[in-house]
Amino acid sequence: MALIRFIKSLFIGNRIFYALTIIGVVYLLSYWFHALFPIAGLLALGLTVLFFIDCLVLFRGSKTLTAQRLLPEKLSNSDVNELAVSIQNNYPFEVTVDIIDEIPVQFQKRDFKKTLQLPAKAAQEYTYTLRPVERGEYIFGHLNLYVSSRIGFVKRRFRFEKDQMVKVYPSFIQMKKYAFLALDNRLTLYGMKKIRRIGHTMEFEQIKDYVIGDDARTINWKATAKRASLMVNQYQDEKSQPIYTIIDASRVMKMPFKGLTLLDYAINSTLAFSNIALKKKDKVGLLTFAENIKNHVPASSKKTHLNTILEVLYNVNTKFLDSDFGTLYAQIKRKVTQRSLLLLYTNFEHISALERQLIYLKALSRKHVLVVIFFQNTELDELLAMKTDNLAEVYHKTIAQKTDYDKKVMVKTLQKYGIQTILTKPEDLTVNTINKYLEIKAKGLI
Repeated sequence: MALIRFIKSLFIGNRIFYALTIIGVVYLLSYWFHALFPIAGLLALGLTVLFFIDCLVLFRGSKTLTAQRLLPEKLSNSDVNELAVSIQNNYPFEVTVDIIDEIPVQFQKRDFKKTLQLPAKAAQEYTYTLRPVERGEYIFGHLNLYVSSRIGFVKRRFRFEKDQMVKVYPSFIQMKKYAFLALDNRLTLYGMKKIRRIGHTMEFEQIKDYVIGDDARTINWKATAKRASLMVNQYQDEKSQPIYTIIDASRVMKMPFKGLTLLDYAINSTLAFSNIALKKKDKVGLLTFAENIKNHVPASSKKTHLNTILEVLYNVNTKFLDSDFGTLYAQIKRKVTQRSLLLLYTNFEHISALERQLIYLKALSRKHVLVVIFFQNTELDELLAMKTDNLAEVYHKTIAQKTDYDKKVMVKTLQKYGIQTILTKPEDLTVNTINKYLEIKAKGLI
């Protein structure tokens, strides 16, 4: 068994092939120059001795090199995540280490290799990054380390950390980024708009004595008559308003843009938006649907509610079926009894697709504030901007212009029936959604 393990972990380095090539050339030349023959023999003997010495120094212990793959608890979808490999060299001499990590199959990355120089009895940490574009479980294979001495004739393979699993969740990095910017009042750097609050979108807090500077319009005349002194109503920002994000998980949301599906863009946006809404003390709920209702999370403002939403979003997938807006309308009518803000993430590629669902959208907007969020086809930008040189290109550009125009007509159609709309590029989805939320809050529509 020890011999088998030795053979499996023994790999020949490039230097031995270079040495064999030189020895072969010397042997070839000795055919004409006989004095080179004994020199070639000495070179071959020296090569053999160095080979066995190299094997001896590299294979003399079982724990002469240790390593560990340092994975985070979870990875953030669509973001650059940092991972690390920690290596401890227990050899009494400097070694060269080739790191070959078996990356999960989802990345299709088969050329991962990093070479490090480790001093004697030293430790070193190597970091690298990965950008997942799918949610789910990612399995890492072996962490392979190929160690060679300064001789470099052989390499010893060490294997660690087989079948490590890490889950890829919706983009919590994006969520934290926007939450931090909101607290730091720097959202305008990312396109967030400052919305001026209009009218009195406030709820009553208490009655207090009038002081100079209070708004005369808030004087409470009944309380003033009872106390024989001016009393005013004090208000505070409205809180705990119910907001539902509704995600269409049908086949129309599987269209990919920059490696990420529309469904994942919607999921990442939902998580970031929900975090900001909860920080503003609103109640946030979630509903996903396709041919039927997939998930329903009632609106809540609890601190732990964001974790509930995160776990539900992690498991949202599609079976490539058509969405049933009739079932969605029935579910909302039965379960959401209070007037709420509904953010519906979906996509319409043709006007006919919108017209089929318009009856249900109008019904929802009568009782709730409905915001329909759908996507521009950014893949058409190149066609729209290109100069046409032949009939085929004219045809392609005309179709692209018609598709782009149809999207704008859909916006006008929805707005005609009082339905709020967001037509956005996938990469701008989160910013535009938060802007619309702030606008609706400022106007006091809910």
